[in-house]
Amino acid sequence: MGRFVARLTPPEGEHGPARWFIFEGDNLLTRSNGEAAEVPLITDPSGLGITPIRQHYLGYLENERLEHTDCYGAEIAPGTPLPDGIIAGGLRQFYPRLGDLMFGLAGRAIQIVTWDRTHQFCGQCGTPTESLAHERAKRCPACGLTSYPRLSPAIIIAVVRHTDQGYRLLLARNHRFPAGRFSVIAGYVEPGETLEECARREVCEEVGIQIKNIRYFGSQPWPFPNSLMIGFTAEYSGGEVTLEEEEIAAAGWFAADSLPELPPKMSIARRLIDWFAAGGSNADSVTE
Repeated sequence: MGRFVARLTPPEGEHGPARWFIFEGDNLLTRSNGEAAEVPLITDPSGLGITPIRQHYLGYLENERLEHTDCYGAEIAPGTPLPDGIIAGGLRQFYPRLGDLMFGLAGRAIQIVTWDRTHQFCGQCGTPTESLAHERAKRCPACGLTSYPRLSPAIIIAVVRHTDQGYRLLLARNHRFPAGRFSVIAGYVEPGETLEECARREVCEEVGIQIKNIRYFGSQPWPFPNSLMIGFTAEYSGGEVTLEEEEIAAAGWFAADSLPELPPKMSIARRLIDWFAAGGSNADSVTE
């Protein structure tokens, strides 16, 4: 499959076909290739008969033979007519049709394109900003304010409890979820807060219980719109489930063999739940 290498500026000289992640608003332009969705492999967008209003070099894909394919993110004006064979849609609908690598690159591209669009002017004095050559940032030439692509860190946590009937996983259903879907607890980090403090606060606020033995699990960029999800596991330490009713519709403790409808495979939420279902809590000797 190869790997992606992030870069700020494209290589000098002639360029071959590149992967162009082109967006109309939040919608990605793709071609259908059977069941798969394909990001256009073209020299530049003029090959599709369209002209971007802004574009960014993202880096390159390197295959097993060390061959490089450059990658760009770009944006077209709303209402631009689409070429034959090209469709536009939200990123969620294209997974798993894009595959993990391309979905991740599309998420990177839309965050950079959106940041550029929303930082054309200085947020402090209103002067048009300038892109810096040596880093992905925009600087105001009048007051010197420098802006970087926005990231919003959020915790997501699998809380496990040992009962007389075996291990149980805490799952909750947010009012925004599709009917019947449950997931693990998640929430944004507040200013001045550590990740562990955020995990304790979010679990207590949303379902009223206390946790202990917080352990790092993994992370995932999540471009809806600009989150970095930091995953943890933890153990139940006390309290009764009490819902924060404005946000949580239902919550409870679930066994690995009786899980409800779950988030899609692309999410770290599902990875945490799959960890539990595969016996991760047993392996970690979770105790109450």
